[in-house]
Formats: sequence, C-alpha cells, structure tokens
Amino acid sequence: MKHDNMQRYGELLADVKSRIRQAQTRAMLAVNAELVRLYWDIGCLIAHIQQQEKWGAGVIPRLARDLQNELPEMKGFSERNIKLMVQFSREYPDAFPATPLIGQPVVAQLPNGEPGQLPVAQIPWAHNVLLMQRVKDKSARLWYMQSTFKNGWSRNTLALMIDTGTHQRQGQAVTNFDQCLPAPQSDLARQTLKDPYIFDFLTLEKPFHERELEAGLVHHLEKFLIELGQGFAFVGRQYRLDVADEDYCIDLLFYHLRLRAFVVIDLKMGAFKPEYAGKLNFYCNVVNDRLRHETDAPTIGLILCQTKDNVLAEYSLIGIEKPIGISSYQLTRSLPASLQSALPTVDQIEAELGRDLGEDAKNIKVSELNQALDGVPPLGKEEAGTFGRDVDAARKEIPPESDSWD
Repeated sequence: MKHDNMQRYGELLADVKSRIRQAQTRAMLAVNAELVRLYWDIGCLIAHIQQQEKWGAGVIPRLARDLQNELPEMKGFSERNIKLMVQFSREYPDAFPATPLIGQPVVAQLPNGEPGQLPVAQIPWAHNVLLMQRVKDKSARLWYMQSTFKNGWSRNTLALMIDTGTHQRQGQAVTNFDQCLPAPQSDLARQTLKDPYIFDFLTLEKPFHERELEAGLVHHLEKFLIELGQGFAFVGRQYRLDVADEDYCIDLLFYHLRLRAFVVIDLKMGAFKPEYAGKLNFYCNVVNDRLRHETDAPTIGLILCQTKDNVLAEYSLIGIEKPIGISSYQLTRSLPASLQSALPTVDQIEAELGRDLGEDAKNIKVSELNQALDGVPPLGKEEAGTFGRDVDAARKEIPPESDSWD
C-alpha cells in the first residue's frame, strides 16, 4: 500500500509540474502578444496623427525623449524603436482591430479575446523586426513566422534560416513518399527534407573524402541538427549492421521525433548515381527489421550528394518500396548570379597579379601570397585609426535592429 501511495504521489507531482509549465508558457505567450499589440497600436496612432495633422518625422524623437523622461522605468521606447512601431503598423494594417483615436478608450483585442492567434502576435517583437528588415515577400514572411512559432527558433536561428533561404529549400527533395507513406505522414516527411542542404560551417579543402565530411558534420553536430531541422535526434555515425556475416555501416543514423521513424542518411561525393538508391533501400530494410519498434513509422532514407539530376533521381526511385529522398548539399552558400558574373575567377586574379608584378612574379599563386601575408606586421596606430573609421562608416550602413524584447 505504501508503494502505491508513493507512486500516486509521483503522478500527482508530475501532473502539477506539467500544469505549472503550461501556465508559464501561456503567460509568456499572452505577455508577448500584448506587447506586440501595444507596439502596433502606438504605431497606428502616430501614423494617424502624422497624416491628419501633417506632422513630419520630427514628432518621433520628441515623443521618445518625453516618454523616457516621464516613464524612465519603461524600456523599448527609443526613437529607433518607435519608428519601427510605425513601420510595423503600416506593414500589417489589419493585424489587430482598428486602433482608437486620441481620447477614445483602448479596447482593441485579438479575435475571440485570445492572444497568439495571429502570426505577428505569436513571435517576439525582435523577430518581427528582423522579418520586416530582411524578408520583403509577405508569403515568405508568413512562412518564417509560422515556423518560428512551431519550432521555437531564437532570433539568431531565425536570422540563419533567412540567410540560407530555408523557405525556398524546404520540401524540395526528390522523394517517393507519396507512393510509400500514408497521406498525413508523407506530407510531413516531405516537408521535413530540404534541397539543397547548406553545410557552410564546415572548412573542408577539395578534394576531401566522405569520412571527412561525416566527421565534420558530427563535430559540428549542433549546427548540423539546426540545418536538418526540428525533430532530428542523433543516433550514431558509421552505425554497424551485421548481415549474413558481413559488416555494413550506415554513414549517419537519426531518429525523427515527430515522424516517429528512423532516418538513414547516406553521404556521397560527386553526382548522384542510380545504384545509390538500391543500397539505401537495403539499409532501410535492415533498420526496419533490426531497430524499428512496432509503434514506429517506416524507416526513411536520405541520400545527400554534391549534385543531382532530378530526372535521373526520379527514375531511380520508381519501384523502390521504402520511402527515400534525394537531396544535394553545398559547403558554401551560392552567390547571386549578378555577383557571380561580376566577380573575377582565380585564374583572372592570378593573371592580373602576374601582369602587375612583372614577368618574374607571373608564377606566384594566390596561396603563396596568403602565406606571405602572414608575415606582415600589425597595423600602426595611424593605420589602425583609419581602419577603425572605415569600419565605423560601414556599420552605419547596416539596418538598425530592435533594442527591445529578443
């Protein structure tokens, strides 16, 4: 009986803790939604007065100074942040019920009186500012809002996702999921994969081997998991399978918490080849037989190659019964086409260096010049000052970010 009482108490304690955490989460969401609504409300009010009274932008710095003097304990009402509030209200004029005019009571609420139903209210103010500054397309912005709320991205993670164009890569892998998985699972699995994957946190020099790529990804596991996306749990590298007295090794093995399935990743150098699909199908069969629990979904395979031909990849998956996706990966982020055409090649740089330095220097390579630069003495005080001023000038060109609520 005593044991039963202890067990029941343990269940009670766990239930109370769960309810406390849920209440804390709801309170945080409610506070965030109210703050975002307040900033939008203030932005609408200022924009309305500017238009009605024909006031210029000079009212904002005056308002910021007076607010800081009258409410010194309040943060987030700097001149820069107030300008962002006005921009925010103009970007989302229908985000909340209409703002009241001066002298009218503030009664605006979210639909049904529940905070967090609108995307702008579901994410922190600093995330909204980042999206306003960096993502101009409204549909892409909505995608990042929903993904931030669903995955709990920090502001730095959101910035990384924007930099790498995640919304354009999500769900773009070549797969056979529609044929091998039931409808809800197939759509979720397809949206889990990207194409291409970007591993720009690696510093590999060509030519490199597949094992070096594996080691680099595992060494930077946290960044690798962020690029893979929410839900991936690392199981092992070179995971050993003993089949018919022979050893086989899976490059990378993961378990996806939302899909409730093992994910086998096969890394390949160079272009995709049809025979890769057959080998990965074999790995998926063995994992299903040896590792998969009866409540798990079918194991998913992912082939990562440096390049792939979509037609070749699609033909290779016809007749394969196991769910397999095929994606490419990049070790550096691609430059826009306009920049690619504007930048000189290494050969052109070397040719120009040879022409400028004379006949005796034509054979100097860029790598040799880099080695030579290692011996350059540090900047003197005067040069360092000039360099510092250049950096300060460049910083002024960087768009301001929010100074409140990250």
